[in-house]
Amino acid sequence: MNELTYKQVGDYLIPDLTIEQEEKPLGKYGRMRKTYLKEHRPILWTQLLLNGTLYPHLQEIDETANRRMAQMLPELAKRSGVTETLKAQDPVTWVGLMNNLKAQAEEIILNELIFR
Repeated sequence: MNELTYKQVGDYLIPDLTIEQEEKPLGKYGRMRKTYLKEHRPILWTQLLLNGTLYPHLQEIDETANRRMAQMLPELAKRSGVTETLKAQDPVTWVGLMNNLKAQAEEIILNELIFR
């Protein structure tokens, strides 16, 4: 761990903090979690930031949410009877149903992973 340095600002010594971040950008769910933590859980946000675990946490949330979405969508489609036959016969209805299923899956993911 790096030694903590300070800079003089007027009469005060302020810690010279830097954030080391991975090169890989965050996805949709990682950015949503980041915004949620910043706005609604500022103490947890600060702890993660100061510990250096914020970016790995956000990356893990993003990857987990994407995996859950990829897993849930086919299951929901199968349970709802949304098939490739329907896609071939009535593509507009199929798209509407898939959008509804995606919204349902996303709502579950948001409640389970992002807003906790």
